[in-house]
Amino acid sequence: MIETLPATWEEKQTEETRAVAEALRDAGFKRADAYRYNSASIRVRVIDSRFEGLPVEKRHDLVEPTLEKLPIETQGDIMSLYTFAPGEIHDPTRIGKQIPSAWKQYLLNAEFEDPSPSIL
Repeated sequence: MIETLPATWEEKQTEETRAVAEALRDAGFKRADAYRYNSASIRVRVIDSRFEGLPVEKRHDLVEPTLEKLPIETQGDIMSLYTFAPGEIHDPTRIGKQIPSAWKQYLLNAEFEDPSPSIL
């Protein structure tokens, strides 16, 4: 039997960050993940087909009403909000046409999945 290890970000989840992700899923977002990057920062990732074709600002407009319902201390610690349409998180080298924005989305998702070390 092959045992799979959890992704690096999953090891950084807390009760608080699980509550963030759950609130977003309860609000109807297809997939939501969150973890505490360091003592002062929470990272949130939301993947939903409604983001397809929307600029980042419009995506955040869809997510922020849910985040505003969280405790003020939690809101203050959310420093990174990553919003992706499902097709944007795949490796762009596997996409026939190389699109610079696809690389950006891929790299942002890669940073969420395997966070660089924090200096805090």
